[in-house]
Amino acid sequence: MLPVRIAVAGREQLLAELDVPLELPDLLAQVTEPVRDWEVEIGFGKGRFLLEQARANPACGFLGIEVVSKYYRHVRDRAARDHLDNLVLLRGEARYLLAAVLPASFARSVHVYFPDPWPKSRHHERRLFDPESLDLVLRLLHPGGVLSFATDFLDYGKLVGELLRAHPALKVETAADLWGGRARTHYEDKYHREGREILRFEARVASCENLFHPLGGRGVVAATAKPPEPPESVSQIVKSDG
Repeated sequence: MLPVRIAVAGREQLLAELDVPLELPDLLAQVTEPVRDWEVEIGFGKGRFLLEQARANPACGFLGIEVVSKYYRHVRDRAARDHLDNLVLLRGEARYLLAAVLPASFARSVHVYFPDPWPKSRHHERRLFDPESLDLVLRLLHPGGVLSFATDFLDYGKLVGELLRAHPALKVETAADLWGGRARTHYEDKYHREGREILRFEARVASCENLFHPLGGRGVVAATAKPPEPPESVSQIVKSDG
């Protein structure tokens, strides 16, 4: 796995140089005023949505996660050129960052748009949305926070919709076209012009007390230590030596 990189206002660091979970206000403290809220985009690709949102909302902090290095570098350079000091970028694998690096309950919104659907059955375990990993996404949100999801891969979108609606902590709605005028991603703009059908959902977190999905129990592994073998008695040691 490639080392995780973090970019803020043109400055780049390795995750190994920082404490985890990340203190996000500290990352921005040297370059901008304290932000009121945070929004996260997982898999920002070419960064059209993330850059436009950060530019339009300077009082809000934005955090983007991307595993593809060329896209990360492209958005990193654009953010530095445009002096978007309210934007934190992470280059790394999303599940690892969600589970081990980012703090809990810090964001008002999480955006996941047009993720790879991994259509082949042998690749389904790589999907971000399944009963065993949904809590990793939801744990970023504070109570009342909203997860926004969109895909043009309708079979996958229907599965995600069913998954979200089966979670007792979520209130799920099918979102209107174009998210009420928010910036479009590169793919959303392309698919909209092509007339493709797009599924969009918004899931609001009603409570953060238990974010594990009811169907995710098979992904929970309990480990117990094997009790140590009792030491040989002195008499056994003497007998074996004799």
